[in-house]
Amino acid sequence: MSDLQKKNAGEAAAAHVEAGMVVGLGTGSTAAWFVKALAARNLPDLRCVPTSERTADLARELGLTLSTLEDTPRIDLTVDGADEIGPGLALIKGGGAALLREKLVWEASERCICIADAAKVVPVLGTFPLPIEVVAFGHKTTANRIADVLADHDIPMPARVRQADRGLIRTDGGNLIYDAACKVIADPARLAADLKSLTGVVEHGLFLDLTDLAIIGTDEGFETLNP
Repeated sequence: MSDLQKKNAGEAAAAHVEAGMVVGLGTGSTAAWFVKALAARNLPDLRCVPTSERTADLARELGLTLSTLEDTPRIDLTVDGADEIGPGLALIKGGGAALLREKLVWEASERCICIADAAKVVPVLGTFPLPIEVVAFGHKTTANRIADVLADHDIPMPARVRQADRGLIRTDGGNLIYDAACKVIADPARLAADLKSLTGVVEHGLFLDLTDLAIIGTDEGFETLNP
């Protein structure tokens, strides 16, 4: 019943939006439920900053007014999904290949609400492969540097470039995604810092100390988690 849980979480998050707000719109199946619920509320004077072209297309179809970070550099509230929610509301995001734009929007936001189905809540981050966005130029050498960092964190498997039938998957910004099968991330803050320091790495999917509230959908409704 994960679709029902996602719907319940998205609708609960939409209730946090007030007229006149600038709202960041996340990417992914759960975020899509929020976008639909937000449009259904028909609040006046909303401006919405999407985190991907896919979300922008959905919001536009539903009649929401879109803006950009350039035009609205301060965002009141961002609502977005997560691939994993760990202790302290530390997140893994980026399964939808929008992590750079998502993080730019999150960090420009006064408040951030994470929405998810119950299966996304985990005791330790790492079961979901950690997405790492890299510049396409020289990406194989960047992957070698990533592998060295992962090994230093007792993660033996090198990250793999994400592919589809049509070839390498590219983000809206033209970058590539590598996925690291970490299994267990013992020290998310140290891994985040080490990955970000690598030349060629644009961003990683560890969202730490950014979430103000998590709304977890259940079959009956929703629950909330605080940091």
